[in-house]
Amino acid sequence: MSDSSKNDLPPRARGGVPPGTTPNGRSGLLIDWGGVLTTNLFTSFHEYCVRMEIDPAELGKRFSADPEFREMLISLEKGAMDELAFEQRFAELLGVPSDGLIDGLFAGVQPDVAMVEAVRAAHDAGIRTALVSNSWGVHRYPHDVLAEIFDGLVISGEEGTRKPAKRMYELGAERAGVAAELCVFVDDLPFNLTPAEELGMATVHHTSAETTIPALEELLGVALG
Repeated sequence: MSDSSKNDLPPRARGGVPPGTTPNGRSGLLIDWGGVLTTNLFTSFHEYCVRMEIDPAELGKRFSADPEFREMLISLEKGAMDELAFEQRFAELLGVPSDGLIDGLFAGVQPDVAMVEAVRAAHDAGIRTALVSNSWGVHRYPHDVLAEIFDGLVISGEEGTRKPAKRMYELGAERAGVAAELCVFVDDLPFNLTPAEELGMATVHHTSAETTIPALEELLGVALG
């Protein structure tokens, strides 16, 4: 896991460039979906709590300090637990109805148009692209859009593994058709960046399109705006 000082660096400062490789030598872009190519997931989760009249801090505790919930979430993201079973068990923990729980949590999530179009521009410019995403089920992705902007997809629920397992990043590079050390990886969770860096990828910690897009332009050597 990265230390806190490294996580606080601005996006373009994270990740190194291998010796003998210029920033413009990067030819692959691996990127997360939720929270990177979409609006903030936790904002949507908060809105769900307000609608359901439950304390948002209660949901936060489940993510940060509840081993039972973490085990459930990992199983869901790996595809080992189906959505209905997850919703029923999670609803019991939160004290809410189970029907439509996942859809309710994600109701406020929308594509980040600037980021999606930046990936499209990279792809159109010849950069090889792959989605590397931990999934809450696999049917909520806009597969028509993904087919237009990605050369390969790595979705945890279809692979039986999840970030930060190195295999997710290796599959991303393989499906993009680019050596790992020539890839840039983007994620909104800092601990998901570490395995990519260990494989030789440059990384960008996404906090907003306004910082991520210029960082990618510098690393990939293409205009994305």
